[in-house]
Amino acid sequence: MPQTALPGAVIFDWDNTLVDSWPVIRDALNTTLISFGQRPWTLEETRKRVKKSTRESFPELFGDKWKSAADVFYARYDEIHAAQVKPLRGISELLSEIASLGIYQCIVSNKRGDYLRKEADALGWTKYFGHIVGANDAAHDKPAADPIHMALAQSGFIPGQNVWFVGDADIDMECAIGANCLPVLMRARPPENNEFDQFPPHFHFDSAEALCKRLRKM
Repeated sequence: MPQTALPGAVIFDWDNTLVDSWPVIRDALNTTLISFGQRPWTLEETRKRVKKSTRESFPELFGDKWKSAADVFYARYDEIHAAQVKPLRGISELLSEIASLGIYQCIVSNKRGDYLRKEADALGWTKYFGHIVGANDAAHDKPAADPIHMALAQSGFIPGQNVWFVGDADIDMECAIGANCLPVLMRARPPENNEFDQFPPHFHFDSAEALCKRLRKM
């Protein structure tokens, strides 16, 4: 069914939806993998495999040493992230446009919440978001619906089709559909075969400019 009304709220994923953080994530992850005697990952492996939060993914990678591994990861990440994370093209303009339309904006990410807020401050974007929710902030992380409910708690909105969840990965679409929000894929790379069979996006925009253009038409 075509969507003809402006959303009341837009929830954004963070990494690689709004900002290019793959080089930073890969650096911190490979520092950790090497420290624990594992093979470092290529950038392409990192893109495909990093989706879940640390508390969910690191036990699979490092077993009972996962908390020590997380300490190594975050120590390295803390050294480099605020200065190296860069906005993707057109995002600043998109956030400003959405704000001008009176649409509530918030963040739901599997990056640790304190890092999210530090990066948003560094980019000058905190003013755009009613709530910035990251890993460990809610009882469960994405794809659970808990962080969506937390992000919307004081907004006057409840999850529904007038709430768009904009992300770049299947876990974002899963989170959106599980919470009854409208799933929106935003990335330059087109969907791969079978990538979104279980959790298909309602829209796919290949850039921030394309999403902005669609909102203006609505």
